[in-house]
Amino acid sequence: MLAYETLRLIWWALLGTLLIGFAATDGFDLGAATLLPFVARTDPERRIVINTVGPVWEGNQVWLILGGGAIFAAWPPLYAVAFSGFYLAMFLVLCALILRPVAFKFRSKIVNPTWRSIWDWALFVAGLVPALVFGVAFGNVIQGVPFRFDDTLRMTYEGTLFGLLNPFALLCGLVSVSMLVTHGGAYLALKADEPIASRAASYARLSALIMLLLFATSGIWVSIGIPAYSIVGHVVQDGPSNPLLKEVARNGTWLDQYFARPWIVAAPLLVLAAALATIAFLGARRNALALIASTLTVAGVIATAGLSIFPFLLPSSLDPKSSLTIFDASSSQLTLTIMLVATIIFLPVIIAYTAWVYRVLRGRVTLAYVVNNSSSTY
Repeated sequence: MLAYETLRLIWWALLGTLLIGFAATDGFDLGAATLLPFVARTDPERRIVINTVGPVWEGNQVWLILGGGAIFAAWPPLYAVAFSGFYLAMFLVLCALILRPVAFKFRSKIVNPTWRSIWDWALFVAGLVPALVFGVAFGNVIQGVPFRFDDTLRMTYEGTLFGLLNPFALLCGLVSVSMLVTHGGAYLALKADEPIASRAASYARLSALIMLLLFATSGIWVSIGIPAYSIVGHVVQDGPSNPLLKEVARNGTWLDQYFARPWIVAAPLLVLAAALATIAFLGARRNALALIASTLTVAGVIATAGLSIFPFLLPSSLDPKSSLTIFDASSSQLTLTIMLVATIIFLPVIIAYTAWVYRVLRGRVTLAYVVNNSSSTY
């Protein structure tokens, strides 16, 4: 059996991997839906956009289920606090994710411009809301969330939905939206027929520039305006899962992490390099490379957030001592070991199956294909 601290580090990395997997796959679905009213100007064009994601969006959501399951099983206190404190925000996401398949199915039931326009805007909302809320959630994690534990480890959350919508969190939400719009635009540039592909590439290049500006702004804000959390004294990496056994202080900024561990600057540098590469590849119509670069951008943004607050998973602004870290919020050593064995077996299967599906569905979705297969396409 691996050492307890090693298992905790592995599961922290796996959690980040699952979040990146979700953002990189279902992220382009959300981005494409957000771009739908802007890149497609006629009903056939909108059907092309919808059918680029129609066959794959359900499989892409597997990563969201895996991420939620990993949090539930590997980090129970994190699951309890996040899904309780962010309940209304998660409910909004759930409503949007439910609205998406309903819009897919109902849109084509009636050949009526008004009817289809309503569902097209429903798809836009279903793409925009989750992208925004996920970014807002990350912004609140970086600032700290108003929760605390009592002596019996019973959690109390004292925040509100509107409290989550603070200026910095909304800025992070805009970073998320622009990032996924870029990703969705790169995907449509690769998968959609002309003229949709060219329009999507133009929007993706613009949103990539906006994302870089917003990302830099959020970095400056974090560096000078948001107090950081730090563990006082020695970090016990193999101790019991009890967050109240440590002392936490709020001093300095999260920028101090980069002085203590300079190598983590690789994450924001990856964002800069990958976003600029996305813009360049889209301009040169190297669409496959642009999609790869936008995927690296997504990975860099998520890695930047995770590495910047390490070893914290969810800081507490109400009672810093109650903050959850990867070393005091995990399941037991046996649970993490069993889950790791299952992950080693099944995660490669999921990746291989996903790769096979995308290979089978390779190629552009053309107008002729949609028209000639009206009974089986959206």
